[in-house]
Amino acid sequence: MNPPDTMRAMLLRATQKLERNSQPLEAVECARPQPEPGEVLIAVHVCAVCHTELDEIEGRVEARLPVIPGHQVVGTVCAHGAGVEAPATGTRVGVGWIHSACGACEWCRSGRENLCPDFHGTGCHAHGGYAEFMTASAAFVHPVPDALGDEQAAPMLCGGAIGLRSLRLAGMNNGQALGLTGFGGSNHQVLRLAKILHPDSPVLVWARDPDQRERALADGAAWAGDTEDEPPQQAAAIIDTTPVWKPVVAALAALAPGGKLVVNAIAKESSDIDTLTELDYPRHLWREKTIQSVANVTRADIADFLSLAADHPSLRPRTRLRPLAEANEALLEMRFGPIRGATVLSMSQPG
Repeated sequence: MNPPDTMRAMLLRATQKLERNSQPLEAVECARPQPEPGEVLIAVHVCAVCHTELDEIEGRVEARLPVIPGHQVVGTVCAHGAGVEAPATGTRVGVGWIHSACGACEWCRSGRENLCPDFHGTGCHAHGGYAEFMTASAAFVHPVPDALGDEQAAPMLCGGAIGLRSLRLAGMNNGQALGLTGFGGSNHQVLRLAKILHPDSPVLVWARDPDQRERALADGAAWAGDTEDEPPQQAAAIIDTTPVWKPVVAALAALAPGGKLVVNAIAKESSDIDTLTELDYPRHLWREKTIQSVANVTRADIADFLSLAADHPSLRPRTRLRPLAEANEALLEMRFGPIRGATVLSMSQPG
């Protein structure tokens, strides 16, 4: 059966400052894309919502407009472009943030394609998964293990994969305390991942929302508090996934000597940048503390997390399913309300 010639999609035409009644994405009926040489056509099943979409909408991350957002996509390969034989038609695949990299620069050759000068993001520099169909390079899609459902796998393609990269960059040893600032789409997966990779490490969670703190404790956190609460012990490493600066300063104060703060964010909102004036060198940075940023993901990060998740049911993320037509509502909920797990847009759910 041939796919239809048209499709439903949610399109971002221009950046804007989000308000509670904003409708940043336009529901459109448009032509189904055709796979170019080296590409596959994917019938999208689901696409998880990510904070990076908010950064694109509000202009903190420069997107190639107009663009169909979405970079946590699970679907089925339904056609090939010239020169492509695999993955075979009918294969269920995932597409993450990394749409393409040059493959030839020093970063790509050393396994750090996430730092490639020609790195392109799915749903940012090329159309993504807020649509019934999308195209992607065959070399940058990932077979989804049978053990994972569509709704479970989608948030793993960014939140899970970037969480794994963040935990690896933290460089901590089993038994050392790990801190997490923010408990949204990525860090709630990191906590579960840490319980597997560092089973003897206590996990400390800072979150503004009391419900998020309760969920963190239910997921196995040793302690949970508000942004500036003092934990029962200092952390050897802290992973920050918040969109603002205040938790960064607070986290530096909670680091043990020689500790590392890993900032897992593609952009920070500037609304509270004055918080950085509170940075006190002896309290926040002295005693060989370091700050490490996380930039994008590699294909290996995605493949490794999917493999781990297939073997460990505890890594299934907390999700909420919504129809594609409610993409704007899902984004506003992420922007203005507390994030409870991951929101996943379904192409088949009526709405």
